[in-house]
Amino acid sequence: MTPHNSAKAGDYADSVLLPGDPLRARWIAENFFEDAVEVNAVRNCLGYTGTYKGQRVSVQATGMGQPSLSIYVHELINFYGVKNLIRVGTCGGLSEKVAVRDLVIAQGATTDSTLVKDAFGPYNFAPIADFGLLRDCVARAEVAGLNYHVGNMVSSDIFYHDDGLKSYEVVIRHGALGVEMEAAALYTLAARFGVKALAVCTMTDSLITGAALSAADRQSSLRDMVTLALDVAINA
Repeated sequence: MTPHNSAKAGDYADSVLLPGDPLRARWIAENFFEDAVEVNAVRNCLGYTGTYKGQRVSVQATGMGQPSLSIYVHELINFYGVKNLIRVGTCGGLSEKVAVRDLVIAQGATTDSTLVKDAFGPYNFAPIADFGLLRDCVARAEVAGLNYHVGNMVSSDIFYHDDGLKSYEVVIRHGALGVEMEAAALYTLAARFGVKALAVCTMTDSLITGAALSAADRQSSLRDMVTLALDVAINA
């Protein structure tokens, strides 16, 4: 147990999916797991373990943003021995070639957060996905015929920028595909502790075209992403 997690040692599988939203964690457990058991409800940041295609797997909500995710990921690795962490979430689109409902598989993640900068002093660390997880995810997405894009994600600490899209001009010029709030911290912690990590996001709102999914469409559009992530997780 930790101040943020009531799970006992052994309650989590080696592979854990990481949605930000606690209700999405519950939805994953209820719709994809067999024999799902709630292992954490502290602060309503829900965690579950069950089986998927006969393999043990877990899901743990992380809350919004890199500071919150960092707490849960640090504890999952260091207190619960988790080896493979796959973020499943949504992102805003920063490229015209990414349509709503498309998947963005984050090969790398750049950030405006000082969390990474403070840890590396004079170095500009490049947070990247585990290549094995990335390769397997891309191969499975290809076989499934999913619309996906592989490239750089932006992890921002700010949701409401005063200058809107202008805040992202430099990363857009350098080919960033999407923006969310967690992947860079996930990749940095995975590198620090020698575990595997990947972030897969469904693009739900384009900052370029203004296209967006309704709340109902968001939930239904996530099914392909979660199925893909679970298949990668149980084969990690």
